Amino acid sequence: MMVDTAATSSTISKIQTKQAVIGVVGLGYVGLPLALAFSSDGFKTVGFDIDDSKTNAINGGKSYIKHIGGEAIAKQVQAGTLAATTDFSQISEADAVILCVPTPLDEHFEPDLSYVVSTIEAIVPHLRAGHIISLESTTYPGTTEEELVSRVAAAGFEVGKDIHVVYSPEREDPGNPEFAATNIPKVVGGHTPNCLQAGEALYGSVFDQVVPVSSTAVAELTKLLENIYRAVNIGLVNELKVVADAMGIDIWEVIAAASTKPFGFKAFYPGPGLGGHCIPIDPFYLTWKAREYGLHTRFIELAGEINRAMPTHIVRRCSEALNTVKKAVNGSKILLIGLAYKPNVDDARESPSYELLNRLTAMGAEVSYHDPYVPVILPSREHSHWAGTKSVSWDQATIEKFDLVLISTWHDCLDMGQLAQWSQFIVDTRNATAGLPADVRAAKTLKA
Repeated sequence: MMVDTAATSSTISKIQTKQAVIGVVGLGYVGLPLALAFSSDGFKTVGFDIDDSKTNAINGGKSYIKHIGGEAIAKQVQAGTLAATTDFSQISEADAVILCVPTPLDEHFEPDLSYVVSTIEAIVPHLRAGHIISLESTTYPGTTEEELVSRVAAAGFEVGKDIHVVYSPEREDPGNPEFAATNIPKVVGGHTPNCLQAGEALYGSVFDQVVPVSSTAVAELTKLLENIYRAVNIGLVNELKVVADAMGIDIWEVIAAASTKPFGFKAFYPGPGLGGHCIPIDPFYLTWKAREYGLHTRFIELAGEINRAMPTHIVRRCSEALNTVKKAVNGSKILLIGLAYKPNVDDARESPSYELLNRLTAMGAEVSYHDPYVPVILPSREHSHWAGTKSVSWDQATIEKFDLVLISTWHDCLDMGQLAQWSQFIVDTRNATAGLPADVRAAKTLKA
């Protein structure tokens, strides 16, 4: 359907000729790659963040995310296509404003939209006709309408005519070299047909494929479905792992065998719990919203319960491992390998490793960690008591002093042969020890 207004035509024309200025608000694991994608394609791009250490790093051509090279940032800064600022009044100079801010849960597992709301309120005074505003933060269906459209309309703009509002969920997979920011299909939903047309033009300018949907709510629920699908299946395999352990069966061998089926099966893998900003959090956005309709999302809640219980299972396996050498957790020295929530990234948000650190320490263990991607634990509201703790060295003299090594996340740069040689005993939550000789695994490792 061809729908148009003067504002829509003007904005789309500027995008098509790469004259549009793109603003990206929130320069984290989603916002920074997105800003690089637009600036690399020739768009003048301005990144906005309240953290001046990030904006200063970008303007200095440096990266603060390990898997994003500083040279890529420096190249665009030197070309004049990328800059960053904490001054939100510069929103008025952008033609499109993309919001990539956190949407965490509060202590009651209910949505915390404070970052979204504060960001919207910060940009509204600087809006003008022709703006495209896109929300990428994961949230429950209705957020774009309730929190963004309502505020833009209250500021005196007609959404769909003066200003175009869309929702386009982020699909970043940090550290995965198979997917660049722009080769992952981009789902877009608009508040009106005009909004959708503007959103398709915006994202179609840099993404290989744009997938339009009928509304912002559909796009919001699409993102939740993607993450709920993973959370539920991980919960299933985590539960099966506990059952398999009780039966003396290696769940990893079972998964490998099941994976040979060429249809009807997709492998998911157990672990010490869920981490990252998406999978542990996003399903509960739908759980919370469903209550408004008198509905209970039992599958989602059960999966969350199982996944949150995994650290209990892992700690129990650590206790069992220490018991084999007549030691208790209390007083033992334990080394946790991997603070990041997934391999080969420096993202430790919501990492189950923190829960393992907390529980083992509470039981009287002396716990340290090693992670080359997280050399020091930075301050955060959830784990402030660990702030400043440094990763211990990777060498024989250090590692052989520990009674137990617990693998929570395994990075490719680590040497399993060295770890097996230097450690007293290993509890492996990631099947990282699978390549060790059978006699070494039998003598020194316990899968958890």
